[in-house]
Parts: sequence; structure tokens; C-alpha cells
Amino acid sequence: MKKKVILSVTAHPDDEALGFGGTASKLAADGHLVYNCIMSGNVNARQHRPEVEELYKHTVSAQKIMGAQSPILGNFPNIEFNTVPHLELVQFIESVIEEIKPDWVFTHHPYDLNNDHYHVSKACQAASRLSQRRPMKPVMALYFMEILSSTDWAFPVDGNSFQANTFFEIGEEFLETKIQAIEAYKGVMRAFPHSRSREVITGLSAYRGGQSGLKYAEAFQMAYQILDI
Repeated sequence: MKKKVILSVTAHPDDEALGFGGTASKLAADGHLVYNCIMSGNVNARQHRPEVEELYKHTVSAQKIMGAQSPILGNFPNIEFNTVPHLELVQFIESVIEEIKPDWVFTHHPYDLNNDHYHVSKACQAASRLSQRRPMKPVMALYFMEILSSTDWAFPVDGNSFQANTFFEIGEEFLETKIQAIEAYKGVMRAFPHSRSREVITGLSAYRGGQSGLKYAEAFQMAYQILDI
């Protein structure tokens, strides 16, 4: 496969590892460039959050574990994305797309329980259409990810819950890498039966693998894809 540039756009530190960590690690190991853009890099309203300098170290460590490039961090207010003009979110993501020119973009599902996820998803959907508004390389595909303790906790709204239709095999090796990347964020993992436990993360990967005939997988919902044959 031709080497690609991959971008995830998520709201908070750890979202990228929870929803995309195995895929990011496998793609990076295969030689693709992986970037993770985290819109609320300081996640200022998070309970028991470490000091900003320590959180930054956790974020950088998680990227290194996954083999991703240095994190792209925004400074939008945690749990207050609904107070930020939509255009500001869109333009921030557009600036990242213009800079790194991704082939594929991964972001939140728009019906996650977390409201920040909703606003990032809607902004990312708009930003991914940037090439239709100005001459530049198009984003070839946009995918929604599932975030344990957000996507799985959401209530169905008009039938618009996460629908897995795209699967990426990560195997045992990159499942373990994903878990290590999540664990780089101190205090994020929880004891079973919490969604963010090793058992549930492993179980979901096994289930998604079983759905698709793969040995451990991450699932995504494809929003659109431009076929390049």
C-alpha cells in the first residue's frame, strides 16, 4: 500500500488511544505517518488531572508508544465545547488538514454521550470537506471511532448510534500496544467491569474481530470514502 498520512481528531487526551490506538500503532509500524490532534490538550476540567506539564508528558509518551508523530494540541475548554463558535473549531481542524494533508481522518461519532465529542465530530465533518471549498488535496476517507465510556454509554437518538461497518485488524501485538498507550495516561484505566478496563478493551477487540473474521480488531463507522483504484 502506498504510504499514507493518517489524522485522528479527538476532544481529549486519551481519546485517541481509546478509539484509535491499535490502528494507529499498526499503521505507524507499517510506515504510514500518524498524527493525533487533541482539541483540549490541557483538559482543564478533568477530575484528578495531573499538572499540565505532567499531562503533556503522558500525551507525548502515548504518542511514542503508538509510533505516532508529536501530538497536535488545541486549547479549547474541556466540557465547554458547546460555548465555542462552531467556526472556530472548524477552522482549527482545517488548519491542521492544510498543514499535514491527511489521506484518512478518524474522529468521534456524533452521537457519543460526551458533548465535546459531538462538537468535535460535527466540526471535523465540515473541515474534511475543505478541498471542496479551496484547491487542495482531498481527504479521501472520514471514519467515526468508538470510545469506551462514551460511545458505549450513549443512548440511541433516532437510531443514530454507532454502527460498526469498517474493521481494522490489530492482533494481540497492537492490542497490547493500545493498552500501553492508554496506560500512559495515569489514572485513565479502571478496574473491571468499567469500560476502560483491560478486560473490556480486550473483550471489545475480540468481539469486533469476531464480527469481521479478524484476530482482534478496532471498529469504525465510515462516514464517506473516495475510492482511488
